[in-house]
Amino acid sequence: MLCSVLLMLLAMPRFIAFLKYRNINQVTSEYALKEFKEKGKTPIMGGLLFVVIPIIVFAILCFKGLLDSRTQFVILSYILFCSVGFIDDALVIRSQSNEGLSPKTRLIMEFVYTSFLFFAYRDIIPMQVTIPFINAGIQIHWILFAAFMVLLYMAEANAVNFTDGMDGLCAGVSFFALLPFVYLSFKAGYTYIGIFLICVLGGLIGYLRFNFHPAKIFMGDSGSLALGALFACLGIVLDKTVALFFIGGVFVIEMFCVVLQQLSVRLFHKRVFSYTPIHYAFVIKGHKENKIVLSFYALQILLSLIGLFIALHTL
Repeated sequence: MLCSVLLMLLAMPRFIAFLKYRNINQVTSEYALKEFKEKGKTPIMGGLLFVVIPIIVFAILCFKGLLDSRTQFVILSYILFCSVGFIDDALVIRSQSNEGLSPKTRLIMEFVYTSFLFFAYRDIIPMQVTIPFINAGIQIHWILFAAFMVLLYMAEANAVNFTDGMDGLCAGVSFFALLPFVYLSFKAGYTYIGIFLICVLGGLIGYLRFNFHPAKIFMGDSGSLALGALFACLGIVLDKTVALFFIGGVFVIEMFCVVLQQLSVRLFHKRVFSYTPIHYAFVIKGHKENKIVLSFYALQILLSLIGLFIALHTL
C-alpha cells in the first residue's frame, strides 16, 4: 500500500502537468449544475494511474501472484474495463463534448469483455449464488450464470460511473467499499487477491490527495468503469454477490435513483428527484459539496459494515 501511495504522489503531479499541457480536460455537460460548470478546465483520466500503478507494484513485489488464475481474473477485469473507459474519455476529449462512446457501443464492448472473462476463467468461477444466513447455494446453469455475470459487470460499472461527479466522492466511497473485500479475500485464502486490493487501496489514497476539493484531477470513465468491474469480479470470484449489493450500497442507491428518474420522466413526464445522480440533488437543496461527500462516506462505511456482516454469514 505504501509503495502505491508513494508512486502515486510522485507520478500524479507530473501526470497532471502533462494533461494540462495537452489540454486533456473535463468536458462539462450543458445540463450540468451552474456550480460544476467551472470544473471544465480540470484534467481528466486520473483513473489511469490508480489502475496502472497498483498493477505495477503488485507485479514487482508479488510476481508469483500473476500466475494465480483467480488473481488474473481480477486484474484482467480491472484492465479491460479501464480500456473501455479510456476510449470513452479519449473520444470525449477529441470531440470536446460529452458524446464519447455511444451507449450501444459501450454496452457491446462490456458484453464482449465480460463474455471473454467468463469463458477464459470458467473453471475458477463458482456457478452459484449463495444465500446468506441459511447458506443455501443455488446452482445456476452456465448459460444463465454467464448472462448474470454480464449484467452484474454492466450494472456495477455504470453504477460507479454515476457516482463519479463530486470532488473525492467516487474514489472515497470506493475505498471504503473495497475494505471488506480485502478481509474477505484473506479469509477465503485468496492471499494474492487481498494483496492486489491493498495495492489498489494505496492507489486510491494517492489519487484522493489530488482529488479532494478543490480537485486538481478527475478519474474519468477510465477509473470509474475499472472500479465497477473490480467490484463485480470480486463479488463473483468470492461468491459474495448478495453481500455486494450492500457493500456497494452507495453505488446501488445512485443507480436506482437514476433509473427511477428516467422511468418516471419517460412514462409519466414527471421527476421523482430534483436532479440525478442523486448527490447533485443535495446541492440544489443548498448543501455544501464537502458535506455531501463526507455524508456519503459515512453512509458507505455503514453499508460496508452491514455487507461484511452478511458476507461473513455466507459460506
